[in-house]
Amino acid sequence: MPDARNRTHPTRGPRAHTLKVCAACATAALAASLAACTPSGPPARTQHPSVRAAAPAHGPAPRAKRGATLARALKPLLPEGDTRLAVAVLDLDSADQEVASYGAKEAFDTASISKVGILAALLLQAQDEDRKLTAAERANAEQMIRASDNDAANTLWQTIGQAEGLDAAHTRLGLKATQGGPGTRWGLTQTTAKDQVQLLRAVFTREPASSPHPPNGLNQTSRAYIHQLMDHIAHDQDWGVSAAGSPGSHWALKNGWVQRSTTGLWVINSTGQISVHGHRYLISVLSSGNPTMKSGITLVEHAARAAIGAATTHARPWPKQNP
Repeated sequence: MPDARNRTHPTRGPRAHTLKVCAACATAALAASLAACTPSGPPARTQHPSVRAAAPAHGPAPRAKRGATLARALKPLLPEGDTRLAVAVLDLDSADQEVASYGAKEAFDTASISKVGILAALLLQAQDEDRKLTAAERANAEQMIRASDNDAANTLWQTIGQAEGLDAAHTRLGLKATQGGPGTRWGLTQTTAKDQVQLLRAVFTREPASSPHPPNGLNQTSRAYIHQLMDHIAHDQDWGVSAAGSPGSHWALKNGWVQRSTTGLWVINSTGQISVHGHRYLISVLSSGNPTMKSGITLVEHAARAAIGAATTHARPWPKQNP
């Protein structure tokens, strides 16, 4: 498989296409509580000219102040009413590996970002059995991550043992505040932004060559496989945390979106890795209570830009938001 870390997406920047309206595609098991979260994709994004990402600090911020710095960067974006927002970001190439977070204890429905955890659980189980994924499992994994296909996710959710299998995998990977959804409702898995960064760390951390098979975690082959799929998502899903990159940035992501049938409000989530000025950042942006999908995407993208700007550890100017 190609080395996803060396890929760029010159034609898939945060403004590279017009996103389509998300069509309903949830299966019968999810229909009672969720509206669809698989493509034909989200609506066209709009940017607010008045919103700008925070200017980066010149040099690394003191550890104790990183959360406060992130909160200040997000303050102009914080929504009113029923909308909630949580963000966590980690400079994967920093020495101290400190995660800056806002809304660290806030729990959110995952929607389709839980599909990364489902795949991680499947791969851990395959590692334990000392086997490769079957052709059918690989086909479902590709559809689940790249195209956010719910039918594929339903199949693999059953394969891993539903919430029990997901929770076991999350425990092995260091997640502390995530709980698998009830029954067949993987989209109602509860998580925090900080836990999602921990999951990303389990995928994107480069283990030393001397330990290719961590005793409890994903081995190098499994990590590379998840990375490859997140790096090759469907073209119409290039939104969310990828908006925080500059032209030519490397990125890999998974988005989740769902309209709750009980309120009509939207859950909009985006997690992934982006590379900016030679540093790799892991970022998770979770939101709920958005009045529309469009407004939720705008909020998530501005929050991602503000968070990466606040986390920048070197003295390069942060690219301005396009009006």
